[in-house]
Amino acid sequence: QGQLDESGGGLVQAGSSLRLTCAASGRNISDYNMAWYRQAPGKEREIVASISWSGANINYATYFVKHRFTILRDNANNTLYLQMNSLEPEDTAMYYCNSDSHGGPYYYNWGPGTQVTVSS
Repeated sequence: QGQLDESGGGLVQAGSSLRLTCAASGRNISDYNMAWYRQAPGKEREIVASISWSGANINYATYFVKHRFTILRDNANNTLYLQMNSLEPEDTAMYYCNSDSHGGPYYYNWGPGTQVTVSS
C-alpha cells in the first residue's frame, strides 16, 4: 500500500508563488516515476508535470506550465515538490500527486489533495 499527503496550497493573488509538498508513505517514491496532477471543478484530472525515478527526465504538460513551474523530488525523504511561480487564475484547481502511470494503475492511493486558488 502507498499513501500520499499533499500540502502547501492556498488562496493567492495572481503573480504569487506557492510550493506544494507531497509526502509519501508505504512505498518509496524512488521506485517510481512521479507526477503532479490537478483537477478543476467540472473537469477531468490532468497531469501537470512528471519526473522520472532518478530525476533525470522531467516533463511539463504545456509550455505555459514549463515556463513557470518546477517539479522536484527528494527520494531520501520520500517527498515530491511542485514550485509554482507567476500563478494565474487558470491554475486554480485541486492538486494531487501520484505515480506517473500513463493511464495505467497508480501505485498510491489518491491523497486528499491541496487546493490552489488564484484570484485575478
